[in-house]
Amino acid sequence: MILYNVTVMVEADVASDWVEWMRMHHIPEVMNSGYFVSHRLCRLLQPEPEVNTVTYAVQYFCTSQDKLTEYIVKVAPALRDQHNHRYGHRAQAFRTVLEIISDDPALIREPLG
Repeated sequence: MILYNVTVMVEADVASDWVEWMRMHHIPEVMNSGYFVSHRLCRLLQPEPEVNTVTYAVQYFCTSQDKLTEYIVKVAPALRDQHNHRYGHRAQAFRTVLEIISDDPALIREPLG
């Protein structure tokens, strides 16, 4: 399993709008692309974010690196453009890709809605 992690530092005054937009629009579009099997939206607690910002991690779970690569090439550019158009420099993202080696079954739950 592959974890595609998008960490986003959001200016505090648009953070609630950003979360709402992500939950109602962006994440559903990513999931509707068919490349991911589940997702998770998290807020960074430690280390403390920079002053006047809130940092989030959006985690998407994909069954293979090939599927993720296809998503990044075919789908991601348009969705990134939408995000950048809406938030510009007010929400700065960086992405990481991790291979999941082992899962603790006790930690696996349905994503929070």
